Amino acid sequence: MNQCETCVYYVYDEEYDEYICEADMDEDDWARLMEERADRTCPFWRNGDEYAVVRHQM
Repeated sequence: MNQCETCVYYVYDEEYDEYICEADMDEDDWARLMEERADRTCPFWRNGDEYAVVRHQM
């Protein structure tokens, strides 16, 4: 599974008919992210699993 697929910023855009990243980043951040190695983690990633807290409490 791709790290983006679990991110809260990864949303479906009906206009483009595809998933996009809605993280608040500027062009410099985007260029830096694209230059990084593929095995690095995204600094903007946030867990989009709303049940993670509940599972943690059990």
